[in-house]
Order: sequence, then structure tokens, then C-alpha cells
Amino acid sequence: MEHKNIVELNDGTFDAVVNQKDAVVMVDFWAPWCGPCKVLGPIIEEVAGEFVGKATIGKMNVDENPIIQSRFKIMSIPTVLIFKDGKVIDQMIGLQPKDMIVKRLSSAL
Repeated sequence: MEHKNIVELNDGTFDAVVNQKDAVVMVDFWAPWCGPCKVLGPIIEEVAGEFVGKATIGKMNVDENPIIQSRFKIMSIPTVLIFKDGKVIDQMIGLQPKDMIVKRLSSAL
């Protein structure tokens, strides 16, 4: 189930999306076998719906994209990184409640 406001990222497309000038991008690093990732997925979709036109929301399967996973030293999933101007400005590791994600993404804008 793909949400229209969520960008599926991979090792090849990641930099082009994250490095946009003046853009805030939130990326959910996940894997299909990860239980907490499955719980977080619908929360990320809800957040994406609330931030249309304000922030880009991306998802990245760490099993299929080892280069980016390694670059950002993603050791635990789910991990959510928030980027501004291509730099990590916030990080959430593990399952987070929706209000926490909204609060931290809002503060990045």
C-alpha cells in the first residue's frame, strides 16, 4: 500500500531527494521483516498526509540499500532521520508515537 505523498528511496535516488536546497526531508529506514517497522508504517503515512507541500517523506528499505544504510550508520530499525538542506538535523530510533514525529518534523520546518 503506497501513499502518494511518500517517496520510495534507494541508494541511487537518495541524494537527489535529500539534498534539495531549503527542503525538509524525513526518511523512514525500515525492513519488511521488522515488526516495529510494520507498526510505524501507517503512522508515517498519516504524517505524510499532514505535511503535503511542507516536507518530503521518504521510505528506504535497508535490506535493499546497503550504501545509504552504511553512510548514516543505521544499526537499529526503524530509524527516522530528518534532513534540512541535505544535513541530518534530527534522529529517532525505534517505534515513535505519531505526536512525537509530528512535533519533531514541525520543529524542522
